[in-house]
Amino acid sequence: MVPNTTRRGLLSAIGAMTATASFAEAERGGIEATQGRSRDRSGDPVSIPDGVQTGDVVDDRAIVWSRADRPARMFVEVATDESFDHVRTVRGPAALSDTGYAVKLDLHGLPRGERIHYRVVFEDLANPGERSDPVRGSFRTPPEEARDVRFVWGGDVVGQGWGIDPDRGGMRTFETMRSLDPDFFVHSGDAVYADDPLPEEIELDDGTTWTNEVTRAKSEVADRLDEFRGNYKYNFVDEHYRNFLAEVPMIAQWDDHEVVNNWYRGETLPADDPHDVKSVNLLAARGQRAFEEFMPVRSRRGPRNGQYARFRYGPSLEVFRLDLRSYRGPNTATLDDERGPETALLGERQLEWLKESLAASDATWKAVASSAPIGLVVPDDELYEGIANEDGKPRGREFEIADLLSYLRSEGVENVVWFTADVHYTAAHHYSPERARFSDFVPFREYVAGPLHAGTFGPNELDDTFGPEVVFERSPPEGEANLPPSEGLQFFGQVDIAADTERMTVRLRRRDGTVLHTEELDPSRYGRLD
Repeated sequence: MVPNTTRRGLLSAIGAMTATASFAEAERGGIEATQGRSRDRSGDPVSIPDGVQTGDVVDDRAIVWSRADRPARMFVEVATDESFDHVRTVRGPAALSDTGYAVKLDLHGLPRGERIHYRVVFEDLANPGERSDPVRGSFRTPPEEARDVRFVWGGDVVGQGWGIDPDRGGMRTFETMRSLDPDFFVHSGDAVYADDPLPEEIELDDGTTWTNEVTRAKSEVADRLDEFRGNYKYNFVDEHYRNFLAEVPMIAQWDDHEVVNNWYRGETLPADDPHDVKSVNLLAARGQRAFEEFMPVRSRRGPRNGQYARFRYGPSLEVFRLDLRSYRGPNTATLDDERGPETALLGERQLEWLKESLAASDATWKAVASSAPIGLVVPDDELYEGIANEDGKPRGREFEIADLLSYLRSEGVENVVWFTADVHYTAAHHYSPERARFSDFVPFREYVAGPLHAGTFGPNELDDTFGPEVVFERSPPEGEANLPPSEGLQFFGQVDIAADTERMTVRLRRRDGTVLHTEELDPSRYGRLD
């Protein structure tokens, strides 16, 4: 037996697909040193079709995700050197059919502020000793001390009929973001379009043809759990997507298209909707399960089963991930003049958590990751899907935003910046009480980035409740909508915080990396009226 085995057992199961393990207590040596060598067997060996990804990196912890093609045991080799000269091996959970063979390992005890290298290997449960080829990945853990920090963000992937066209380079935005070597990626939602099947071909205005790779799951809307899972599997077909996620940890949010367009709890789809399942509650349960199975998020159980959390990156930055789907009221209540359960957006528990967390944070910058912009009107036929509705005093879902902004002002919480996507174009907004119908707040900024790989739309109308001003915006020419990725109007955002000055620089970029707009924010002056 090698030294340094666990004192309390190597793994402690916290869910059917997730286990937790300590890097410090893992066994020394690679998997061959701890498990013996693979034996030759007939038939195809176990494989890892979707690669690897990491996420929810906080302090000394990280979620490591992968998927096998059959029942198999996950093993993760971890090292702080790329050559794996000093490697430790962690025995992970079993990948079984009840999770689509997807598994996650919640690894803790990692050194802070370092790049962690890892390899995932699966051992066939039916043929002990037969193992997959290893798949490598890496990520950086958050620093404790001052250090330059960079992250990228955006949303909206494989929507409006625009899937993976290999002849056009696939999902190229992800390769551009990877080349910037960010510390992490905030996925602002609509990670899949489970309600949006892909056609095989689309004739473009220039006479050429967009040719999608189409899988069975992407040929129809998702009703069953395996169909929701298939939407996530589809994205991994793209090499750029796989390479990006193997190197950049994710902070993932969910929005509406992970289930169905503009959904809310208790909704029943109309009879002519293409879904066989009309209960949105049932679709949402399946969509949420697939999201938690296939995204590198730390699963929540019990009364707080939403995906809101906070992530600290040294003294300069803390990220607050919001869940704008799990607790919202119906779209029919978005114009209510009185606050009540049906006007919920965050819900009381999450709203109180956000207030207390922002007030308690001593990070210089507080980055709020939201799946929807505050002041842009997002219609749902005659109703409203987003936060904004109509000009005037707060109504509907705006009540909670007004409550939050007023609280931040009264508590003196400084340097709160919002980052979002959802509307399929990019913009920079400045909110000021001097322009607002509701004025009990300090000025703040909001940045919108996307789509990463979907149709381009916009711009949306502004709601003047919180006094937004468009500082910058890039969207399709007037009269045009649902432009394909080949038009180049695919966008993401980049944020850099300098360790020495703690200035935040925000850049809005096109998918080829072209910088469209830059703003530099000084923490000593941000939020002032002058």
